Amino acid sequence: MAEWEAVVGLEVHVHLKTRTKMFCRCALEYGAHENTRTCPVCLAFPGALPVPNAKAIEHTIKLGLALECEIAEHAVFARKNYFYPDLPKGYQISQYEKPLCGRGRFLLPTAGGDEEIGIERAHLEEDAAKTVHAGGETGRTIGAEYSLVDFNRGGTPLLEIVSRPDIRSADQALRYLRLLRQTIVELGISDAEMEKGTMRADVNVSVRERGENGFRPRWELKNMNSFTFIGRGIEAAVRQQVAAYEAGKTLEQSTYDYDPDLDRLTVHRSKEEADDYRYFPEPDLVPVDPPRELVERLRGELPKLPAARIRRIAKELSVAAADELVSTGNDHKAQLLAERGVDWQTAANVAMNEPDFLDANAAAIAAIVKARDTLTREAYDGAFAAARSVSIDAAEYLAQIAVSDTGELDPVIESILAANPQQVETYRGGKEGVLGFFVGQVMKETGGKADPKVVNELLREKLKA
Repeated sequence: MAEWEAVVGLEVHVHLKTRTKMFCRCALEYGAHENTRTCPVCLAFPGALPVPNAKAIEHTIKLGLALECEIAEHAVFARKNYFYPDLPKGYQISQYEKPLCGRGRFLLPTAGGDEEIGIERAHLEEDAAKTVHAGGETGRTIGAEYSLVDFNRGGTPLLEIVSRPDIRSADQALRYLRLLRQTIVELGISDAEMEKGTMRADVNVSVRERGENGFRPRWELKNMNSFTFIGRGIEAAVRQQVAAYEAGKTLEQSTYDYDPDLDRLTVHRSKEEADDYRYFPEPDLVPVDPPRELVERLRGELPKLPAARIRRIAKELSVAAADELVSTGNDHKAQLLAERGVDWQTAANVAMNEPDFLDANAAAIAAIVKARDTLTREAYDGAFAAARSVSIDAAEYLAQIAVSDTGELDPVIESILAANPQQVETYRGGKEGVLGFFVGQVMKETGGKADPKVVNELLREKLKA
């Protein structure tokens, strides 16, 4: 039986955070009423000429530097010709042979060392408008009664990051996507929210026998906007392709739709090649020659990138824990607490599970976290609730000590057990989940001041009798 491996490449699209569209002055506003952010340029009226957005060009170069890309000295916009109802010009202004950002790489820290994912290019283009399919049950083209087009999105600056086919599993693809997203967000160039459509991915999947050179026909999963569905889509594509090859079938390069309910891929159309788009230089735009001083200024603005922070934090935690902390943007909170004496494991748990707090409250929160076992739940929760927006004084919360004196708690517990004989018998009958009911009653009677740990111990002891 042949041993197969996945070959995955990702094309990630992100809307850039600019005030206006890529080639006109129309304001960008998420959620604006349909077709109210348009003009003759983005609606392709005859004679309307594009002017490139300088901030979008800077954002693209900045990400290229973070991805260690070759920054072009001479970049050219190109026309990508195809017809679709949401593309009023009949072509998209994109980049092809001479993008702003050429070959680069993205490193994924792992316990066994860094995994390198090659970057083919990162190029700048305009997004198409949004087609809304009405009627039917799925909200998709198939089964829709009619479709409407909202041109507000048309012309939005869109950055496309094209990876090399270096990814070998769905898990690796998701780690790449999450860390790439965090990098983009921290650079301040996009909010990269899949739920809002400001980040999406085209996923190219093929398989080959392990040790085989070259690539077989690939399937492209278009416009995926969910990490979960991307992972499941890759696994489904691999599963279906392996089954086809083992059955002696041949595969064609095609675009596929992923149905999450059936966990299967269905063919949408044959996949276009670059020649089908008839690329040629955009005659209405001059080439972009980024000045060296601009590139170096942007290089100097780069923060410490997520991969480097994962490597540093992994010295205190596992690589997986560090990856999760950084990829969710919670490592800054953990770092603030660790610098103030909270052990890294506790700091990470707090950062992942408790509300945000102002940096100025880090010392107070650290003191409260270290005293957590002695505080009432109300004091602990109240400190975090306040620390999100106003300066807090740790002493106010540290004074709210939880009651742990067994002499004070014993009569309260005895009274509650006596008042609930049926629940006592249920617990003694083997349903230990009832313990939570008793803990809740004790906390209610003590106004939330009892130490939950001591209460649990006392209840277990008394319920054994």
